[in-house]
Amino acid sequence: MSFRLADDWVWDSWFADDGDEFHLFYLHAPRSLGEQVLRHMNARIGHAVSKDLRAWHELGDVFPAGPSGAWDDKATWTGSVIRDIGGDGWVMGYTGVSTVEGALVQRVGIATSSDLRSWTKSPANPVSEVDPRWYEQLDREVWHDEAWRDPWLMADPDGDGYHALVCARVPDGPPDARGVIGHAWSPDLRRWEARPPLSEPGEFGQLEVPQVEIVEGTPVLLFSTARVHFSDARRTRLPDEPTGTFVAIGESLLGPWDISSARVMPVQDLYSARLIRDRAGEWQVIGFIDGSERDEFVGEIIDPVPFADVNPVAGRRRRLTRGSSM
Repeated sequence: MSFRLADDWVWDSWFADDGDEFHLFYLHAPRSLGEQVLRHMNARIGHAVSKDLRAWHELGDVFPAGPSGAWDDKATWTGSVIRDIGGDGWVMGYTGVSTVEGALVQRVGIATSSDLRSWTKSPANPVSEVDPRWYEQLDREVWHDEAWRDPWLMADPDGDGYHALVCARVPDGPPDARGVIGHAWSPDLRRWEARPPLSEPGEFGQLEVPQVEIVEGTPVLLFSTARVHFSDARRTRLPDEPTGTFVAIGESLLGPWDISSARVMPVQDLYSARLIRDRAGEWQVIGFIDGSERDEFVGEIIDPVPFADVNPVAGRRRRLTRGSSM
């Protein structure tokens, strides 16, 4: 069965596994809003648990939006959860937008938990935002928002602190091609500094909900983009490519990533898909069904699909090692 709420739309999601239960965190907003585009300005983070990634028990919201005037008083958006290696609990990175800025400027905050159920926002929030040395600031004549959202938190592979991969844009080049995988680093998951992007621009206006994992020895990057946000160059080169969740491979968990070689998963309307291992250790894909570009927004999260069945770049790493070009 898919994860669906009778009264709310559900879309972006992320997961944590405590060894006993899988924890699903998701964005939701009331269907009573009528127009699905209004969900973004009314989003909250919900929480559910499961033993098998299929039957979910809803637990309610993680935390409310911030108080009036706060950086996250309008809506709380997508993030990720990581175990705090230096402590005994968990850390969630999440996106916030404010009323005073018309929800146009995105920032990242953190919350902590000892049990994945009760969360406390950091008093230091927001802990990360656009650094104009590398990233585009708000300019309504160029783009519709200031992108710094969807933080994917991960430990450094060599033990040097933590990294956040974010949906961001660079300040130069064609407006429809400035999307990059933004980057921030932290020594302790509390203090963050922006660093240069991990990908080159040119293919997309934005790369949403990034995630990186090692799958069968290959570094894999997932991100999602709607066709309306493909660059003109990509639409010309790949005229039939649809909206969806894309997969790219790289040299390491921090890239470099060849975004031009990313390919979309062959699942119609699958957006913001995540990779998670099931109890058998197999990689599964879970995301939500969109369909908004066809005026058929569904707003529910699918059952897991084996990544091996929908990986559009399967075997590409092996071909690269034999000398093929990307």
